[in-house]
Amino acid sequence: MNQTFANVEGQLPGTKAGELLERRKNIVPKGVSYGIPTFVESAEGAIVKDVDGNSFIDFAGAIGTINVGHCHPKVKEALHDQIEKYIHTGFNVMMYEPYIELAERLAAIAPGGHEKKVLLQNSGAEAVENAVKIARKYTNRQGIVSFSRGFHGRTLMTMTMTSKVKPYKYGFGPFAPEVYKAPFPYTYRRPNGLSEAEYEDYMIAEFRNFLLNEVAPETIAAVVMEPIQGEGGFIVPGKRFVQAVYDMCQEHGMLFVADEIQTGFARTGRYFAIEHFGIVPDLITVSKSLGAGTPISGVIGRKEIMDKAEPGELGGTYSGSPIGCRAALAVLDIIEEEKLNERGASVGQKVMEHFRKLAETYGCIGDVRGLGAMCAMEIVKDKQTKEPDKSATNQIIQYANQNGLLLLSAGVNGNVIRVLMPLVITDEQLQEGLDIIEAAILHVTQAKLVSQ
Repeated sequence: MNQTFANVEGQLPGTKAGELLERRKNIVPKGVSYGIPTFVESAEGAIVKDVDGNSFIDFAGAIGTINVGHCHPKVKEALHDQIEKYIHTGFNVMMYEPYIELAERLAAIAPGGHEKKVLLQNSGAEAVENAVKIARKYTNRQGIVSFSRGFHGRTLMTMTMTSKVKPYKYGFGPFAPEVYKAPFPYTYRRPNGLSEAEYEDYMIAEFRNFLLNEVAPETIAAVVMEPIQGEGGFIVPGKRFVQAVYDMCQEHGMLFVADEIQTGFARTGRYFAIEHFGIVPDLITVSKSLGAGTPISGVIGRKEIMDKAEPGELGGTYSGSPIGCRAALAVLDIIEEEKLNERGASVGQKVMEHFRKLAETYGCIGDVRGLGAMCAMEIVKDKQTKEPDKSATNQIIQYANQNGLLLLSAGVNGNVIRVLMPLVITDEQLQEGLDIIEAAILHVTQAKLVSQ
């Protein structure tokens, strides 16, 4: 394989990275995980270089944070310009225009022609927390519904809303009250004998039964849904299911909240993944790729809902910092100027075509799925039993890392390989990364045959 962008000399970690890893062990809690055992020196576009001079093609994108690429010139220019003027005043103390401009632009691109208002925060979890606060304030109800396998953060409320027990929840209880988990469709693992359409009907009925058997809808402030489950395994629900949940929210006065933290800003070929499903959420949470690596998040919502809270009830010291706002404004410019929504769709098409070909060749690939450039393959021990193969997944990722590709897993069983490459990736870089994935699968498959 003729690799021109990925280049790793020797085993990881290298000399400098090994020294830093030892320092890390002495000072950073082991509860803070890491993937590849090395440290970044520089990054640009879709290429990351480590402290030992190794080069990696980035298919992780800082867990979906770098849709416009590392260190985009327009983002750097905006940050330098802002730092020269002022770094922070606290929007609650002395306001600044970038907050207003970003809020206006987010409201303009969000689905729906209704009047909107925007609250800016720091992180994805903060955005979800505030969406919960806003929903409870507006409806005067306490209950919150999230979905099985969903991920919403690691704070107390968002950890409660998250499904994966280990490593996110185990030993960290008690959890926040009045949070309920509804079933979420997983077409690949539907019961035998059901067609996809029949399964979708079944899951719609299950959600309706959930509102009868598990919780009274009159007590629910909001239903919070990832349009595509991220950490849960890049699971794409059927359009009819999402629309049915939305309709039930409308029927019972529950707000529909789209958690777009990982799915937003051109990742699926649209600004927001929920646009693919033909509904208009009451609230949308955003973060990650909005800031191109700077901490910024937000809640976009209907004006009457957002205005229910009184002064001082929303906000925070660093919420909507000028640095994050300027980076986000640059991101929105880049998406428009470089047509990244279209690029997200075309990248996704190329990835899915490649993944489907791999699935025809290798028995360990049980399913390929995705929307736009949010794509994944599920690794199994056997295509008939669909038994998850976490070990093989880890081996594939380790081989990819060692050969210059940053890659992530996902799923409650840890057996899903997901890709979140920057959308500015070149076709050559994309192809080389896909070739490394194929080589990794071949290597692990052959090693399994030898061991047997």
